[in-house]
Amino acid sequence: MSSLLQHFNYRVVGQYLDIFAEGMFATLWMSAVCLVASIFFGVFVALMRMSPNPLIWRLAAGYIQAIRATPLLIQIYLVYYGLPALLPFGNFFDETQTALIALTIHSTPYMAEIIRAGILSVPAGQAEGAYSVGFSRPQTLFHVVLPQALANVTPPLIGQTAILIKDTSLFSIIAVFELMGAGVRMFSETVVATESYVTTAICYLMIYMLTLILARFAQQKLGGTEWRRI
Repeated sequence: MSSLLQHFNYRVVGQYLDIFAEGMFATLWMSAVCLVASIFFGVFVALMRMSPNPLIWRLAAGYIQAIRATPLLIQIYLVYYGLPALLPFGNFFDETQTALIALTIHSTPYMAEIIRAGILSVPAGQAEGAYSVGFSRPQTLFHVVLPQALANVTPPLIGQTAILIKDTSLFSIIAVFELMGAGVRMFSETVVATESYVTTAICYLMIYMLTLILARFAQQKLGGTEWRRI
């Protein structure tokens, strides 16, 4: 380790700090968009998965299994090359939008299964108490059940969020600039692999630590189960 630090070219890294900062910002906002979208759609897929209607829950289950059985790389290529063929007037989406759509499609089933587990973990008495004071079923779901469910599954949500953030590194294959793209750019211009990819890894670690802090704050606000070390 000491030998690596001695030969680490900090000067070259310093010249690319602005590029890495730009890449981190791109990774953060794209991850945030995909996270919010996948949780939003994940709620509906989870509810479909729990539906008593066989057709509805089988459709949701089929979608979940199909996405979980195929690599994200293939899904990005399918959306990138297949979406223009499906749209009647060509592709209205640029590379960044296409990447966000692909990652949201990929992440939604995982979020749906986590949310479904969270909903099942909420005691039935919570919903019954809400009904007794006049709440409708949608009000009970969105004001009573879902907040508790999300708080109860914060640890697995953090883990899935970390995976989602790392998955953005595949965006570079369709020329979307993000953190991994910054590392690739530095390597292509300087041919120093260690400095390029160690710096990239450190940036991802910093993003993950920020995610932990935000997740702990969110769980405390939601008032879920006691925080445990992850």
